[in-house]
Amino acid sequence: MDLALFGELIINGALVGLMYALAALGIVLVYRTSGLANLAQGAIAMLGGYLGWITIAWLGLHPILGALVAMVVMFAIGLGIERTTLRPLIGQPVIMIIMVTIGLEILMRGLVPGLLGSGVKRLDLGISDAPLFLGDMLINRTYLVSAGIALIIILATLALFNSRIGIMLRAVSDDQTASWSVGIRVEWAIAFAWGLAAVTGTAAGILWGGSQGVDWTLSLLLIKALAIAILGGLDSIVGVVVAGLIVGVAEAIASGLFDPLVGGGTRDIVACVIILATLLVKPEGLFGREHIERV
Repeated sequence: MDLALFGELIINGALVGLMYALAALGIVLVYRTSGLANLAQGAIAMLGGYLGWITIAWLGLHPILGALVAMVVMFAIGLGIERTTLRPLIGQPVIMIIMVTIGLEILMRGLVPGLLGSGVKRLDLGISDAPLFLGDMLINRTYLVSAGIALIIILATLALFNSRIGIMLRAVSDDQTASWSVGIRVEWAIAFAWGLAAVTGTAAGILWGGSQGVDWTLSLLLIKALAIAILGGLDSIVGVVVAGLIVGVAEAIASGLFDPLVGGGTRDIVACVIILATLLVKPEGLFGREHIERV
């Protein structure tokens, strides 16, 4: 493999990784606030992509305005998910809540394409598809713009968590009882985190929809998002960025090296290998906090 092709794989892989990271951010936001796994994030991204298609392609809104409208609607849907399906399970075993999020993932993955159509829907975000060269390397212009938007949203979320609201959200994650005692509305904090997760998932779904079209396969972002969230640390926003770059580059290099030998498909294996290796070697991830319990 020549250096130009190798560099092209690394750069485009890093850009894709940042787009993956935006989907993974929703998992981290929910875990960082409530300590629970959000396994419905893939379907949330898919639903957000469909809403983006409705507002932009069907209603004819400007891509920026259409995306904002879809995010607002999805924020409300995120609040509704927490209020109607998760809050009634307070006090139940954690496995029950995890199973509910899996159930939501399966339900939305089948229901949304069934109602809105399972065929691939073109979503034009107004990004030029003209080739962009960096020396001898061909850079995907759509990935470049989408990755830049994803990074801006991730940095904005990081800034939010360093604000007064973010401090309250982190307090809820550390100790819900103590948060109650100082006047923090724990239910509001958790619902807000689900709303934010829906917003970031929507952004990821729209950006991916602009590059590959909108259909049920957007829900498969869940596996990539889980790999990034686990590798980076389930409670680390910085870890999302670093792990996203690692996963994206690893996928690109694996597909470039091994796809010609085995006929394709190695890109989809990388995320699963990263999940397994991280859980075996460093379960708390690269930037996650290690929890030690005294017994």
